[in-house]
Formats: sequence, C-alpha cells, structure tokens
Amino acid sequence: MHTSFIAEYGQWVTLATLAAAMFFFVNGRLRSDIVALASLLILTVSGILNPEEALSGFSNPIVIMMVGLFVVGGGIFQTGLAKIIGNKIVLLAGDKPYKLYLLVMLTTAGIGAFVSNTGTVALMLPIVVSLAAGARVGVSRLLMPMAFASSMGGMMTLIGTPPNLVISNELEKAGYEALSFFSFTPVGLIAVALGIVALRPLSKSFLSKKENKKEKGEQRKSLESLAKEYQLSENLYRVLVKAKSPLLEKQLQDLDITRKYNLNLIEIRRKSGEKGLFSKSVDQKMAGPQSILLPNDVLYVLGEIENIQRFVEENQLEWIGASNTSEGSDSGKLKFDDIGIAEVVILSNSNLVNVRVKDSGFRNQYHLNILGIQRSKQYILKNVKEEKIHSGDVLLVQGEWSNIALLNNDSSNWVVVGQPLNEASKLTLDHKAPLAAIILTAMVGVMAFNLLPSVIAVLTAAMLMILTGCLRNVEAAYKTINWESIVLIGAMLPMSMALEKTGVSAAVSSTLVASLGAFHPIILLAGIYLTTSLTTMFISNTATAVLLAPIAITSALKLGLNPVPFLFAVAVAASMCFASPFSTPPNALVMSAGRYSFMDYVKVGLPLQLLFALVMVLVLPILFPF
Repeated sequence: MHTSFIAEYGQWVTLATLAAAMFFFVNGRLRSDIVALASLLILTVSGILNPEEALSGFSNPIVIMMVGLFVVGGGIFQTGLAKIIGNKIVLLAGDKPYKLYLLVMLTTAGIGAFVSNTGTVALMLPIVVSLAAGARVGVSRLLMPMAFASSMGGMMTLIGTPPNLVISNELEKAGYEALSFFSFTPVGLIAVALGIVALRPLSKSFLSKKENKKEKGEQRKSLESLAKEYQLSENLYRVLVKAKSPLLEKQLQDLDITRKYNLNLIEIRRKSGEKGLFSKSVDQKMAGPQSILLPNDVLYVLGEIENIQRFVEENQLEWIGASNTSEGSDSGKLKFDDIGIAEVVILSNSNLVNVRVKDSGFRNQYHLNILGIQRSKQYILKNVKEEKIHSGDVLLVQGEWSNIALLNNDSSNWVVVGQPLNEASKLTLDHKAPLAAIILTAMVGVMAFNLLPSVIAVLTAAMLMILTGCLRNVEAAYKTINWESIVLIGAMLPMSMALEKTGVSAAVSSTLVASLGAFHPIILLAGIYLTTSLTTMFISNTATAVLLAPIAITSALKLGLNPVPFLFAVAVAASMCFASPFSTPPNALVMSAGRYSFMDYVKVGLPLQLLFALVMVLVLPILFPF
C-alpha cells in the first residue's frame, strides 16, 4: 500500500509539473529556460529525481555537442564562409523565393542524410542567416523549415538520426537481421517530399507576419551606412609613400602634417609581415602620434583635394586617388576589420563643451580621431579640428575597436550611440574562410564515417576554430553560444527520466498498445505512431525511441506480425516531431536565431506532425507488409 502510494504520488507530481511547464511554454510570458529550470527544481525538491539525475541533462553529450556546434557556427559566420555559400545559393535561386526555399530544403535534407541532424543544422544555420539577409527574405521563413528538413533528411540513412540506430539494434536483439544503410531511403524520400510541399504554405501563413512585426524598430546603422552618412568615401583619398619621401622613418607627431596641410591622416595600410596561406595580405593601422611611415605605405587622408594635392607634391608621394575607386581587392574601400567608427553624443555637463576639437585630447588620451560633427541635422566635415564642441553634438570618432570599446567607460561626458561593437562582430575575417571550410569539412567527414564520437568531433572543431583565429577571440566564441537554448534542453532532458522512473511512460504506452492490439494491425500501428509522436513532444526523440521500440516489437510478435513496420513507426514518429522546440536538438538550435516562441512551433509543427502521422500510417504497411 505504502509503495503504491509513493508510485502514485510520483506519477501525479511528474504529470502536474509537465502540465504546468507546457502551460507556461504556450503562454510565453516566462522565458522558456526559466520554465525548464523551475520544472527541474520541482522534480528534485519533491524527490522524484535525485541531484545527480537532475543535473545529468547538462552533462548529456547532446547538450555538450550543441555548445560546440554554436562555436563552429560562429566560426563559419565570422570568416564569411556562410556568406560565400549563401551567395552561391542566391545566384542559383535568382529572385524567386520558392526556388530559394526549395534549395535550402533540399541542401539541408541531403546533408542530413549523412550527418547527424544536429550537425546539419549547425552547418546550415549561419549559411541560411546570411542567405536570408542577402536575399532580403525573413530569416524566420527559412530557419524552422531548415531545421525540420534536417530531421526529414535524417530518415534516409541508418546514421541520419539516433532513433534509426535504436530500432536497428532492437531488431538485432530480437534475432532479426539488422537494417542496412539505405533501408530507410524510401521512407526518407517520402518524408522530404511531403515536408517540402506542406511547409511552404504553413511557414508563409504563420511566420512571415511575425518576422515583419519584430523587425520594425530593430534597424541600426551599419558601419557602411554610417560612413556614407558622413560622406567619408567622398572626402577620403589615398596616397602612396615612395622610397625617397622626406616623411620616411619619422614619427607623425614630429611631421605636424595636420596643421601644415589642414588635413587628417587617419589610417595606414602596409603589406602584412605575417606569412602563411591564411594570413592577411595587408595590415590596417591607426595613424597615431608615434606612427612611423615606411616605403610603400598607403596613407588614408581626409580633407579637401587642394590640400591633399599640395601634401603629395611637397613630400614626393604618389597620388592614388579617391577611396571609392576600385584598384584590386584591397583598393580604397573602407575596411573596419581592425579600425572602426562610432557616434558619441556630447552631454550638457561634459568637460568637452566649448572646447575645440584639436584641444579635446581625443587623439592623445583615447587614441581616436574625430572625423565629423553632426549638429542640428547639419554635418561639419571640413576644418573639423577648429570647431568648438557643443552640448548635444554627435561626434563621429574613428580608431581601433579596443579603444572604441573604452568609450563606454566614461558616461559622464558622452553617450555612445547604438552598439558599434555588435556591428564590428558582423565583420567577416575573409582570409580565414578557406581554413574554416577545411575544419568544417573535416568535422563532417569524421562524423559521417564514425571515426570519433560526434561530441568529440564537434568539440575538436570548435577548439580549432578558436585556436586558428576563425573567431576574433575567446570572448567572441562564448558570445556565439545561445545559453537559453542550452539551459532549456539541459533542464528538460531529465523530464524523460522522471516519466520513465515513475512509470508514467510505460503505463501510457502499454495501456494504449494493449487496448488496440485486438483490432486491425493498422490500428495498432497508428496507436504506436501516435503514442511515440505524443511522447516525443515532452521528452527527447532518442529517449522516446528507446522507450517505445521494445513495446512495439513485443506487441507485433505477440500478434504474429512483422515487427519492421511497427519499429519504423517508432523511428519516424520520434524523428518527425515538429510541434515542440525541445523534442529534437535542431528545433532548439534555431529557436533563438529565428526568434520563435513555443506557439510558433505549435502553429507550424502540429499540422505538419498530424499530416505525417496520417501519411506514414498508410505508407509504412505498403513498404513493409505486416
């Protein structure tokens, strides 16, 4: 009696916790990771799970792999590799949105057939984000279909998704021949075709309006638009330092170029001293007081053309021309790899009010240049150094990103406009793109041929991305990780343990299957499929397959039926779960990037999930007769 009461108590607490979590997930007022953590704490405090079991989700290989995959994805994005691949797809798609959608779905499904669906999404996520920006398509219209396509493609081969391996192993245990590598291909092809046809209208109906609404008010000035606003390209010129120039081997502070010629020397570019296949060919350096000029340096000079012409003639320099001319890959185009620009608003109580720009100390104290002033919708771009700074002025400053970052430390004199460092993080390290491609290809190859455990392959690739400079620094790597998704999955994984431990999963599954066994085999098949599909909405697809596969094969054998279609029903239903963000890792990986809520998955995923159930229950007995 006592044992029965404890078991019943555990079941009710687990079911109540799961119901409350689902309510708050759907409600959307609390962050999903907070809801998941609260559920985990309730199960632990109530004694359903011990501390080790409760924390086991955060040491789960899937969660660790997701962390690594975020870093790998960040490297793909920051090296510009994602943009390169995205541009190729855009060229193929042209200006036809449906063709773009089709290419994303087919590419993702094709990769997903040979690489884990988690790895596929990590590979495609940064590519699709860049692709959407380049094609001016809402990213939410593509990311959720892409995640679903990775699961559909995973059904085409034995290694595509863990539930496939689970059912193959279960067949072997029962004395049957294991499934071959391509036993799943017919089912996978049907899944991909069905998904492509059904997802197009669903995503168009439920995700496009959301994207437009959320993007309003989120537009910030890009670095290129800021440079254009202050007419930098129109007023910036380049000159080459020749071998006989009197400026050579002298510090800029001794040359007094700014005062003599009434111009602003803001940047020096010279051939990089680094040697290597993946090194930059040109170094970008700030023109500071201690800078020394060397032969063949290219100087970027801001000022009136007459003053720059005099500067060139008197110092034996070679005129290259305006910065907006195109002379090779590293011509006059403004680059913000190492040196950037930002706007700061001067406060009324600032110490800089009524101080001339040349006396402001920006260059000496902060190692920054003031390139222009915006005052009452007017732009002051000439003879800036003689201007007095007024309260409310917006100053355009230029310098190394590390120095721009320090501006936020002084909130008494100014306010930095927008988030310039976020814009800087979007700049790509193009010279590292081939290296990122090699690391990515190696990771995919190792995972496809099972040379190493997937989690080790991913963590190795993530570490290589950092050590080889495909990410700017370790801090940039940490910023690529979406911790909300990590906490959500890590906190929800133990829920499957609680459902299994309290007997909820076994009781529901056994009761449903036993009650349907007396009817036609297709009714039993439908019951197994729907039970698996429902269970996967609350616990991981792998855990569901492990739980339901033995029940499916036992039920089939008791009735003297071929167990293969019933096991396939478990594998397909476990993998084709779209109505929940935490049922499969791909769903969780795109949640933050696509800015999806729990209800977005329900609106798009639930109709798709029901459609798959209907089609697969009819198709599986044809492919694998009872």
